[in-house]
Amino acid sequence: MRNGMTRLALCLCAALACWLTTIPAHAVDTLAKIRQTQTITIANREASLPFSYLDENKKPVGYAVDLCLKLVDAIKHELKLPQLNVAYVTVSPSNRIQTIVDGKADLECGSTTNNAERRKQVAFTIPHFVASVRMLVRTDSGIKNWPDLRDKHVVTTKGTTTVKLLNDRDKVRSLNLKLVEAADHDQSFAMVEKREAEAFAMDDVLLYGLRANAKNPADFQIVGDLLSTEAYAIMLRKDDPAFKALVDREMAGIVTEGEMTKLYDKWFMKPVPPKGLTLSMPMGYLLRDLMRFPTDKVADQ
Repeated sequence: MRNGMTRLALCLCAALACWLTTIPAHAVDTLAKIRQTQTITIANREASLPFSYLDENKKPVGYAVDLCLKLVDAIKHELKLPQLNVAYVTVSPSNRIQTIVDGKADLECGSTTNNAERRKQVAFTIPHFVASVRMLVRTDSGIKNWPDLRDKHVVTTKGTTTVKLLNDRDKVRSLNLKLVEAADHDQSFAMVEKREAEAFAMDDVLLYGLRANAKNPADFQIVGDLLSTEAYAIMLRKDDPAFKALVDREMAGIVTEGEMTKLYDKWFMKPVPPKGLTLSMPMGYLLRDLMRFPTDKVADQ
């Protein structure tokens, strides 16, 4: 009997070990990890003004970064930590999702669209912005709308949802676009600046930011009908309900208490570092409507 029980115990241990190896690497207790290390890691962007970019001291700043730092304060309070260190890891459109999946960052604070395809890998909290895809062109290009791009070189940024939108528009309208994918938004803009591409298609707010930061902003304009509307949201790991519940609760508070409106005014209606540029972009009606009833649920795209 004792030998039989021993064999049974060994079999149960082996089965347990086998089951543990099937648990996804990202299925971790984020709050426990933060409590143990007393550090939270934020994924930031280098050039997504005004959401997440580097100032003159190479410090991450921006609308989304400010929102994340408010979440950090709430997490610190929730865990009753005397100190909570903030570490940053810079990401690009092509590696930002994997950085969250791999656990290299706890929150991604930038200009990332919440859509159904991405929700298969990561989670999102309540949106902080609603963008529309349009295009930036040179003022002397003669381009006013999407049909004007027929047979022309169009650039967008690799790893963004705009790639699929352009390919779909190309197929429907038979525009014969010469599509180029640049590594980041700065490179995409530079291609239009150097006349290596006739148009840069991307979320309108990012285009306004790049134009405002250009040497000669008047040389560029944002044109075209709205190609899509997309909700930006802070990204976090999937399958960690306790962490997501805390983040969602705090984001809802930031919205309902008017803090998001104040931060929007700071980053979209007033001069921002490092050059004191002003986007002068009032809050759109779609975001105002979302803020009336804060939710992480968005229409599948």
